[in-house]
Amino acid sequence: MELIQDRVTPFTGHALDRRSVVNPGQARELLTVVTYVGRSRGPMLRALFACMYFGGLRPGEAAGLRHDDCLLPNKGWGLLTLQKTRSESIKRYTDSGERHDERGLKHRDVKTTRVVPIPPELVAILREHIEQHGVAEDGRLFRTRTGAVFSGSTISKGWKEARAFALTPDQVASPLAARPYDLRHAAVSLWLNAGVHAPEAAERAGHGVDVLLKVYAKCIDGQREVANGRILEALSQ
Repeated sequence: MELIQDRVTPFTGHALDRRSVVNPGQARELLTVVTYVGRSRGPMLRALFACMYFGGLRPGEAAGLRHDDCLLPNKGWGLLTLQKTRSESIKRYTDSGERHDERGLKHRDVKTTRVVPIPPELVAILREHIEQHGVAEDGRLFRTRTGAVFSGSTISKGWKEARAFALTPDQVASPLAARPYDLRHAAVSLWLNAGVHAPEAAERAGHGVDVLLKVYAKCIDGQREVANGRILEALSQ
Protein backbone atom coordinates (compact mmCIF):
# COMPACT_ATOMS: atom_id res chain seq x y z
CA MET A 1 0.00 0.00 0.00
CA GLU A 2 1.40 3.37 -1.00
CA LEU A 3 0.75 6.09 1.54
CA ILE A 4 0.38 9.84 1.37
CA GLN A 5 3.33 11.15 3.34
CA ASP A 6 3.52 14.62 4.85
CA ARG A 7 7.26 14.64 4.80
CA VAL A 8 10.24 14.78 2.52
CA THR A 9 12.22 11.59 1.98
CA PRO A 10 13.98 11.26 5.37
CA PHE A 11 16.78 13.80 5.49
CA THR A 12 20.10 12.02 5.89
CA GLY A 13 22.44 14.94 5.23
CA HIS A 14 22.03 14.90 1.45
CA ALA A 15 20.68 17.84 -0.49
CA LEU A 16 17.76 17.46 -2.86
CA ASP A 17 18.64 16.12 -6.30
CA ARG A 18 18.20 19.14 -8.57
CA ARG A 19 17.39 16.78 -11.46
CA SER A 20 13.98 16.18 -9.85
CA VAL A 21 12.99 19.86 -10.03
CA VAL A 22 10.69 20.89 -12.90
CA ASN A 23 10.67 24.39 -14.35
CA PRO A 24 7.41 26.40 -14.57
CA GLY A 25 6.74 25.34 -18.16
CA GLN A 26 7.13 21.66 -17.34
CA ALA A 27 4.95 22.04 -14.25
CA ARG A 28 2.15 23.69 -16.22
CA GLU A 29 2.33 20.99 -18.89
CA LEU A 30 2.01 18.28 -16.25
CA LEU A 31 -0.95 20.07 -14.65
CA THR A 32 -2.68 20.26 -18.02
CA VAL A 33 -2.03 16.66 -18.98
CA VAL A 34 -3.19 15.25 -15.65
CA THR A 35 -6.73 16.44 -16.50
CA TYR A 36 -6.85 13.67 -19.14
CA VAL A 37 -6.28 10.96 -16.53
CA GLY A 38 -9.40 8.95 -15.72
CA ARG A 39 -13.03 10.01 -16.17
CA SER A 40 -13.29 12.32 -13.18
CA ARG A 41 -10.19 12.14 -11.00
CA GLY A 42 -7.88 13.95 -13.42
CA PRO A 43 -9.54 17.38 -13.20
CA MET A 44 -9.85 16.97 -9.42
CA LEU A 45 -6.19 16.04 -9.08
CA ARG A 46 -5.08 18.98 -11.22
CA ALA A 47 -6.09 21.50 -8.57
CA LEU A 48 -4.58 19.38 -5.79
CA PHE A 49 -1.26 19.18 -7.63
CA ALA A 50 -1.46 22.90 -8.39
CA CYS A 51 -1.61 23.61 -4.64
CA MET A 52 1.60 21.66 -4.24
CA TYR A 53 3.40 23.50 -7.05
CA PHE A 54 2.12 27.07 -6.72
CA GLY A 55 1.62 27.01 -2.94
CA GLY A 56 4.33 24.58 -1.84
CA LEU A 57 1.83 22.47 0.13
CA ARG A 58 2.59 18.97 1.33
CA PRO A 59 0.26 16.29 -0.09
CA GLY A 60 -1.59 15.84 3.19
CA GLU A 61 -1.97 19.60 3.60
CA ALA A 62 -3.55 19.83 0.15
CA ALA A 63 -5.80 16.85 0.91
CA GLY A 64 -7.05 18.56 4.08
CA LEU A 65 -7.68 21.95 2.43
CA ARG A 66 -11.21 23.27 3.01
CA HIS A 67 -13.21 26.01 1.35
CA ASP A 68 -13.13 28.12 4.51
CA ASP A 69 -9.31 27.95 4.46
CA CYS A 70 -9.15 29.77 1.12
CA LEU A 71 -9.22 33.48 0.44
CA LEU A 72 -9.64 33.68 -3.33
CA PRO A 73 -10.14 37.27 -4.54
CA ASN A 74 -11.19 38.16 -8.06
CA LYS A 75 -7.82 39.81 -8.64
CA GLY A 76 -4.37 39.54 -7.14
CA TRP A 77 -2.86 37.16 -4.64
CA GLY A 78 -4.88 34.90 -2.39
CA LEU A 79 -4.23 33.24 0.95
CA LEU A 80 -4.49 29.69 2.23
CA THR A 81 -4.76 29.27 5.99
CA LEU A 82 -3.58 25.74 6.67
CA GLN A 83 -4.99 24.16 9.79
CA LYS A 84 -5.20 20.41 9.25
CA THR A 85 -3.47 17.71 7.28
CA ARG A 86 -5.10 14.51 6.00
CA SER A 87 -2.29 11.97 6.00
CA GLU A 88 -2.86 8.38 4.99
CA SER A 89 -1.81 5.63 7.31
CA ILE A 90 -2.76 2.12 8.37
CA LYS A 91 -6.16 2.25 10.11
CA ARG A 92 -5.03 0.70 13.36
CA TYR A 93 -2.38 3.40 13.74
CA THR A 94 -4.73 6.38 13.33
CA ASP A 95 -6.65 8.11 16.11
CA SER A 96 -9.94 7.82 14.29
CA GLY A 97 -9.58 4.29 12.98
CA GLU A 98 -9.95 5.65 9.45
CA ARG A 99 -7.30 5.36 6.75
CA HIS A 100 -6.92 9.15 6.54
CA ASP A 101 -6.52 10.75 9.94
CA GLU A 102 -6.95 14.47 10.51
CA ARG A 103 -3.95 15.95 12.26
CA GLY A 104 -2.31 19.29 12.94
CA LEU A 105 0.44 20.68 10.74
CA LYS A 106 3.85 19.07 10.76
CA HIS A 107 6.34 20.50 13.29
CA ARG A 108 3.61 22.71 14.78
CA ASP A 109 1.32 22.77 17.79
CA VAL A 110 -2.04 21.19 17.00
CA LYS A 111 -3.79 24.58 17.19
CA THR A 112 -1.22 26.44 15.11
CA THR A 113 -2.05 27.55 11.57
CA ARG A 114 0.20 28.51 8.66
CA VAL A 115 -0.75 31.25 6.24
CA VAL A 116 0.50 30.73 2.68
CA PRO A 117 0.17 33.48 0.05
CA ILE A 118 -0.76 32.00 -3.34
CA PRO A 119 -0.25 33.63 -6.77
CA PRO A 120 -3.16 34.69 -8.98
CA GLU A 121 -2.68 31.62 -11.20
CA LEU A 122 -3.48 29.27 -8.34
CA VAL A 123 -6.34 31.51 -7.18
CA ALA A 124 -7.91 31.14 -10.63
CA ILE A 125 -7.41 27.36 -10.65
CA LEU A 126 -9.07 26.97 -7.25
CA ARG A 127 -11.97 29.27 -8.11
CA GLU A 128 -12.58 27.27 -11.29
CA HIS A 129 -12.25 24.01 -9.37
CA ILE A 130 -14.84 25.02 -6.76
CA GLU A 131 -17.22 26.29 -9.44
CA GLN A 132 -17.02 23.04 -11.43
CA HIS A 133 -16.77 20.46 -8.67
CA GLY A 134 -18.11 22.09 -5.52
CA VAL A 135 -16.82 20.88 -2.17
CA ALA A 136 -17.35 17.88 0.10
CA GLU A 137 -19.90 17.95 2.93
CA ASP A 138 -17.16 18.92 5.36
CA GLY A 139 -15.85 21.62 3.03
CA ARG A 140 -12.86 19.72 1.62
CA LEU A 141 -11.88 20.78 -1.88
CA PHE A 142 -10.52 17.42 -3.04
CA ARG A 143 -12.43 14.15 -2.87
CA THR A 144 -13.38 11.06 -4.80
CA ARG A 145 -16.82 10.57 -6.35
CA THR A 146 -17.95 9.06 -3.04
CA GLY A 147 -16.59 11.98 -1.03
CA ALA A 148 -13.57 10.14 0.34
CA VAL A 149 -9.99 11.38 0.48
CA PHE A 150 -7.87 10.30 -2.47
CA SER A 151 -5.60 7.40 -1.57
CA GLY A 152 -1.86 7.72 -2.01
CA SER A 153 -1.94 5.01 -4.66
CA THR A 154 -4.57 6.89 -6.68
CA ILE A 155 -2.56 10.11 -6.53
CA SER A 156 0.66 8.36 -7.49
CA LYS A 157 -1.01 6.46 -10.34
CA GLY A 158 -2.48 9.64 -11.77
CA TRP A 159 0.87 11.37 -11.56
CA LYS A 160 2.66 8.46 -13.24
CA GLU A 161 0.20 8.53 -16.14
CA ALA A 162 0.58 12.30 -16.51
CA ARG A 163 4.37 12.05 -16.61
CA ALA A 164 4.18 9.44 -19.35
CA PHE A 165 2.14 11.82 -21.53
CA ALA A 166 3.81 15.13 -20.67
CA LEU A 167 7.50 14.20 -20.64
CA THR A 168 9.89 12.73 -23.19
CA PRO A 169 10.98 9.10 -22.74
CA ASP A 170 14.36 10.23 -21.43
CA GLN A 171 12.68 12.53 -18.93
CA VAL A 172 10.28 9.80 -17.81
CA ALA A 173 13.29 7.58 -17.09
CA SER A 174 14.97 10.38 -15.12
CA PRO A 175 14.27 11.67 -11.60
CA LEU A 176 12.43 14.69 -13.07
CA ALA A 177 9.21 15.14 -11.07
CA ALA A 178 9.29 11.43 -10.29
CA ARG A 179 6.83 11.85 -7.41
CA PRO A 180 4.01 14.31 -6.76
CA TYR A 181 6.02 15.57 -3.78
CA ASP A 182 8.60 16.88 -6.25
CA LEU A 183 6.11 19.63 -7.12
CA ARG A 184 6.58 21.00 -3.61
CA HIS A 185 10.34 20.76 -4.04
CA ALA A 186 10.04 22.69 -7.29
CA ALA A 187 7.96 25.37 -5.58
CA VAL A 188 10.46 26.00 -2.79
CA SER A 189 13.38 25.91 -5.24
CA LEU A 190 11.60 28.50 -7.39
CA TRP A 191 11.06 30.80 -4.41
CA LEU A 192 14.71 30.64 -3.43
CA ASN A 193 15.91 31.15 -7.00
CA ALA A 194 13.61 34.17 -7.27
CA GLY A 195 15.42 35.75 -4.35
CA VAL A 196 12.85 35.14 -1.62
CA HIS A 197 14.72 35.31 1.68
CA ALA A 198 15.20 31.94 3.36
CA PRO A 199 13.14 32.79 6.50
CA GLU A 200 10.16 33.81 4.35
CA ALA A 201 10.47 30.73 2.12
CA ALA A 202 10.76 28.53 5.21
CA GLU A 203 7.65 30.09 6.76
CA ARG A 204 5.61 29.50 3.60
CA ALA A 205 6.85 25.92 3.30
CA GLY A 206 6.49 25.08 6.99
CA HIS A 207 10.20 24.29 7.30
CA GLY A 208 12.92 25.35 9.67
CA VAL A 209 15.44 27.63 7.96
CA ASP A 210 18.34 25.25 8.68
CA VAL A 211 16.58 22.27 7.09
CA LEU A 212 15.40 24.39 4.15
CA LEU A 213 18.92 25.46 3.27
CA LYS A 214 20.37 21.98 3.73
CA VAL A 215 17.75 20.37 1.50
CA TYR A 216 17.63 23.00 -1.23
CA ALA A 217 21.20 24.31 -1.28
CA LYS A 218 22.06 22.71 -4.62
CA CYS A 219 18.81 23.76 -6.27
CA ILE A 220 19.54 27.48 -6.08
CA ASP A 221 20.89 28.50 -9.50
CA GLY A 222 23.09 31.50 -10.09
CA GLN A 223 23.64 32.38 -6.46
CA ARG A 224 27.44 32.37 -6.80
CA GLU A 225 27.31 35.19 -9.33
CA VAL A 226 24.84 37.12 -7.18
CA ALA A 227 27.07 36.69 -4.13
CA ASN A 228 30.18 37.73 -6.06
CA GLY A 229 28.43 40.89 -7.23
CA ARG A 230 27.32 41.80 -3.72
CA ILE A 231 30.82 41.22 -2.33
CA LEU A 232 32.38 43.44 -5.02
CA GLU A 233 29.80 46.12 -4.28
CA ALA A 234 30.65 45.99 -0.58
CA LEU A 235 34.39 46.08 -1.24
CA SER A 236 34.04 49.18 -3.39
CA GLN A 237 32.48 51.26 -0.64
